Amino acid sequence: MMDALSGQGSTGRLSFAWLSSLNRVLKKNVKCPLYLQVRKKMVEKYVREESMIRGPKFLTTLRSHTVWEHTPVKLYCTVEGFRLNTDVGSSFEPVCYSSKIRLQCETDDTAQYTAVASNIHGQVSTQASVIVKRFREEGHLSSFAWLPYTIPMLPEIKYTKINITFLETFGSVFGTEGDTVTLAATMNISPNLANLQPEAQWFRDDHRLSDSKWVKIESGRGESKLTLPHLNKDDEGVYTLRMVTKGGDAAHSAFVSCADGPPPVPGSPGAPMDIKIHDANRDYVIVSWKPPNTTTEGPIIGYFVDRCETGTENWVQCNDSPIKICKYPVPGLFEGHSYYFRVRAINSKGISKPSRMSDPIAALDPTEFERLHAIKLGGKLDVVTYYDDVEDEKKVPGTPSKLHAPETDRTYVVLSWKPAPYHGRAPVWYYIEKVAETGAWQRVNTQVPVRSPRYAVFDLAEGKQYLFRVLAANMYGSSEASEPTEPIQTQELRGVPSAPGQVVATRQTDTSLVIQWAEPKEPNNLIGYYIDVCVKGSKDWDSANHKPHKSNKFVVQGLTTGETYVFRVQAINELGLSDESQESSPLSVKAALTIPSAPYDIALLACDGESMVLNWKQPIHSGGSPVAEYYINKRRHREHTWREVNIPPIKERLFKVEHLSAGAVYEFMVYGGSLAGLGAPSAPSKAFHCDAWTMPEPGPAYDMTFCEIRDDSVVVEWKAPVYTGASPITGYFVDFAKKGSDEWHCSNESHAVSHRYHKVTGLEAGVSYVFRVRAANSEGAGKPSLASNPVVAKAVEGAQEMTCTVDKESGDVILSFESCQITESSHFVWKKFYKEITDFSKEIVIKTEGSTSKLIFKHPDQGDVGCFSVSVTNTDGVSASHEIHAEELEKMLAKSYGIRHPVIPLKTQLAYKILERGRMCFWLQAEHISSAVTYKFFGNNKELSANDPNHASHNVETGIIEFVLDHFTEDSEGTFTVQIEDGKARGQSSLVLIGDDFKAALADAEHQRSEYIRVKEGPHFSEFLSVHVGDDCSVALICKVDNLKKETALHWFKDDVEITPEGPASLASGACKFPISLFSKASTGIYKATISDDRGKDQSQIEISGHAFDEIIEKLSKLAGSSAAELAIHCTATGIQLHSKFFWGKVHIGGTPAMAIMEILEPTEKDKGLYHIQIIDTENTYSRTIDLSGDGKQFCDYMISTFLDRGKVLGGLPDVVTIMEKKTLSLTCTVCGDPKPQVTWFKNGAEVYPDDQYLVSLESGKFASLTIKGVSLENSGRYTMTVQNKYGGESVDIVVSIYKHGDTIPQAKPTLTPKSIIPPKRPIEIPGPKVVTPSPAPAHVSSPAGAKSPTPPRGLKSPTPENKK
Repeated sequence: MMDALSGQGSTGRLSFAWLSSLNRVLKKNVKCPLYLQVRKKMVEKYVREESMIRGPKFLTTLRSHTVWEHTPVKLYCTVEGFRLNTDVGSSFEPVCYSSKIRLQCETDDTAQYTAVASNIHGQVSTQASVIVKRFREEGHLSSFAWLPYTIPMLPEIKYTKINITFLETFGSVFGTEGDTVTLAATMNISPNLANLQPEAQWFRDDHRLSDSKWVKIESGRGESKLTLPHLNKDDEGVYTLRMVTKGGDAAHSAFVSCADGPPPVPGSPGAPMDIKIHDANRDYVIVSWKPPNTTTEGPIIGYFVDRCETGTENWVQCNDSPIKICKYPVPGLFEGHSYYFRVRAINSKGISKPSRMSDPIAALDPTEFERLHAIKLGGKLDVVTYYDDVEDEKKVPGTPSKLHAPETDRTYVVLSWKPAPYHGRAPVWYYIEKVAETGAWQRVNTQVPVRSPRYAVFDLAEGKQYLFRVLAANMYGSSEASEPTEPIQTQELRGVPSAPGQVVATRQTDTSLVIQWAEPKEPNNLIGYYIDVCVKGSKDWDSANHKPHKSNKFVVQGLTTGETYVFRVQAINELGLSDESQESSPLSVKAALTIPSAPYDIALLACDGESMVLNWKQPIHSGGSPVAEYYINKRRHREHTWREVNIPPIKERLFKVEHLSAGAVYEFMVYGGSLAGLGAPSAPSKAFHCDAWTMPEPGPAYDMTFCEIRDDSVVVEWKAPVYTGASPITGYFVDFAKKGSDEWHCSNESHAVSHRYHKVTGLEAGVSYVFRVRAANSEGAGKPSLASNPVVAKAVEGAQEMTCTVDKESGDVILSFESCQITESSHFVWKKFYKEITDFSKEIVIKTEGSTSKLIFKHPDQGDVGCFSVSVTNTDGVSASHEIHAEELEKMLAKSYGIRHPVIPLKTQLAYKILERGRMCFWLQAEHISSAVTYKFFGNNKELSANDPNHASHNVETGIIEFVLDHFTEDSEGTFTVQIEDGKARGQSSLVLIGDDFKAALADAEHQRSEYIRVKEGPHFSEFLSVHVGDDCSVALICKVDNLKKETALHWFKDDVEITPEGPASLASGACKFPISLFSKASTGIYKATISDDRGKDQSQIEISGHAFDEIIEKLSKLAGSSAAELAIHCTATGIQLHSKFFWGKVHIGGTPAMAIMEILEPTEKDKGLYHIQIIDTENTYSRTIDLSGDGKQFCDYMISTFLDRGKVLGGLPDVVTIMEKKTLSLTCTVCGDPKPQVTWFKNGAEVYPDDQYLVSLESGKFASLTIKGVSLENSGRYTMTVQNKYGGESVDIVVSIYKHGDTIPQAKPTLTPKSIIPPKRPIEIPGPKVVTPSPAPAHVSSPAGAKSPTPPRGLKSPTPENKK
């Protein structure tokens, strides 16, 4: 216990000053045992005090006083603690006073006084008010003198106002563990008085910082700087600099983030943080910490706690196995020793780096100083010693009392008790006993005696109840056991908190968002929160904070403007992290909207005596959204009431105010509105007189804008005056003056510009200018416009000029501009002659990507000559221009044509090289090709397939294009060509291989093939596939294979579909054959044969189509002609059939693959004669004849008579008959035949028999008739008449249609139905003709010039017949 006497000496010195007085008394007898003992205890006492975790505590607080003026006052307080520092100061004027000095108080001393006691472990304060009253002197008048009593008046306190303006400030910092971070700010102090300097105070998350090992603060001369020499996650937070003065303070804040440094093992967690020490005692302390964030790492499975004794670097691990909660009691400390502590986290990948070590802590008995005793030595001096150093009762200590548990946890309980009064030199210790709900008392500390009345009992069961009691003991014996405690239950493990609720993100600035969330429903001793951030559409989550945040609101800093993010939150307690919350809704980063600032510079553009046209400048600050609406108020000059002019909002900054009084004077005020609301009003305009304008000169121009601001020039644009004067406007003059000067200079005094833009040159770099515009007509120059806002002749930092190029790929002419500044709301405005381009009919395209915009001319021509400009909105005036001249455009057009019609340059022309196995590789090398290149190879104008076994390839890096021809044979002689296409570029190259060149290449290929076969041991084709046409007109594929074994297999394919030969394939002889039966057009295709076994595979391929197919047909034609048999005669039911192929009137051409047939239908005398068949190939003509008038005359006569005598229908019957019902129908015709034919009638295929209705007759063997009496609808149908004798006959059809009386007669639709020939019932006996032996056809028939081949009557030449087998 010490009195905190703040006085002329500094606080904290009182105890040492008092001890110094004690020393002076005892030094008179330095051998005095009491002196030596007190000195020893004094040193031990303060060594132990130095490292104790014990915050100060006021025992007696300050007391408020109300005193009269000139009355002494004494402030007194008593504080308990160690290494005490006490400051007493006024809340208005921090001046120290001594509680032992009697002051004659003045009224200026009226204030609130504060005593602050602090040490390294904490700070407390006490306050008291001192009110000093003043006596009312005689003759002194007071405003309250009429009252019956005197009221003391407090003086008015006035302070010097000190203005602080920050000039340079610090922003948010994103660092990594181990970095050095400096936060600095400079400021302007006005007035800057030496004796009234502001105090710089630094705070982290509202906790004031001071100089330490981890924080360095420097302040003075208008600057304050804070340095974090070794950044750690404990340093993360919002840092605030407060410059405090008596009249207030100025503050600036920014966020400092600290990410985990590189882990010692990839994937291991970050280090824990915020190491705290609790309940320090003789031999144990409790260490707590906060877990790290594990957004990108695996979950934490435990922690290791390390300790190190001060003065050493030997770190010792305190726990053998990882502990899962963020709190751990560390036993086994040595009393009087000081320690540092640190913690490491563990996951499945490894162990983290250690946390920042704690402050040093001493293992001491916190109740030791309660046993101190003060001895009066006389006067004002006391001697402090322990009770047991003065008295020695030599008896057993008393029973402890008030045993209780101030702290419980899952596996341990901290017990505290009050020791019984004891005065003796024998040391006292304590024994603690416990008992479970049922059982016997067990002594806890059998090995280590406890000397302090506070002890932690470890290794208890979780969630179980215990009773405890304590005994005191010394060398003389033990006391009785204390009263047992009430049942004390250890805490149950409740788990991590539940997941936080809904997460909501809102906008703040263009680089930060505010995140809020609902607290977890089950906090379970919540420590704080971790916030994770992720770009929308990505799964890469990152930590927004690396130190637990306590509140449910957090500002995420350092985001990218315009990017869209989602967020999630995790809650933390001592057991770890909760599940992630649901993700927030995506939100893009941009500044929150605010209302716009006020419009300004209201100008009068025209007046007709009843209305005024007004214009104004848009607000300087839009608030984040466009100012799209304006409202105008008006009032008469010197009136106070404003009236609305417009109810609907005005969209443009030009408005005609009507219904004004002529000659009156008006003032106007304008409001601007946006999505955020209505902004502040403008200042009232000048007083405008409502008098009609009649001057002949034009009115003022308006809406001046500036672009292309450079160090020596600026381009000014404006809008034409509303009032044009007496004649049309002919031009404009642009004036400029330095800011603050009245000396105007005309930029174009010699000639007025006819357009509404002008480039002002000759400016001084860095100088601020104002501009105005005067319109002129034939009467002269008119009123100048209002002066513009000041414009500094200085190019925007990083500004670039526009470029004009021709695209190397498309040939388009491109104007390109890259902006050095860009925002989310920025857009590029392209103009021609400073008029925005809106006509895109000429295929002019504007393409913008990021900070670059291009104006693309798809079809440039001479009409594109002109000045083009671009400006970027929502920037500091970023703009540029470029003028395209006619000469420049001509060059670009020529270059564009070359690009759009390019030729691929070749380094080498098409050449060849022989590869192994005799394959031919055709190749060339281009200057450059892209990956999209395509190419085709041709051989003798026929495209070569790049499919197996051929192969085509290219190399983009070298530009080499290759084609490998697998079969290079004698048929390959000719010209080879490659056609290349790469984008729009094309190229071609050819190689001629004929004559000796071809023979040399073929010989080389055959040599390489033979070498390949000799070296390689697998099966292969010794002869490739070819087509063989046999003498019997059979077609087959043949090849030869070699180097076979039993397992070797041969497979055949047509168009990549496997085909199977009819018989089993035999490879013993090496000759292979695949017959193609019934060779025709259907046989065309690509045939392939493969030979393979476990040693390898070979294949051969042949294509049968086109010219190859024609060659095979030609061979078949030769064989067919040379092997054709003599013509033969065959009788059919309809005529005479010859084995040939003729085309004439009644001849049917046809046949089978083995025979050509010609049939003479119903032969007559005219059909007698000599018949020929000619089989023609490219070299020979083969002829076969038969004479039907010579040796075949008998057969022909018989056949003619036979066909003449068969039953026939000569005519008379109609095709269709239409008759009304109940009439009689008679169908009659003439028939003939020898013998007389038999006539039969059919209806719908059923024979008609004579009855009462049907009458059938044949008169004289010639006239056949069918009569139907009283026809009805049932008699309708198809009737057929057949006429037949032994040689055959004919049949005809008649369609009978019957209608009712009164109905419309149906239209007859005759159908031409040919006669059907009926063959004879029995075979016709054909007389045997005389056999004629024909002479063999000549091998080659050549007709002399002008000679004609004999042609049979009505004969036509038939197509080439199929081969006869």
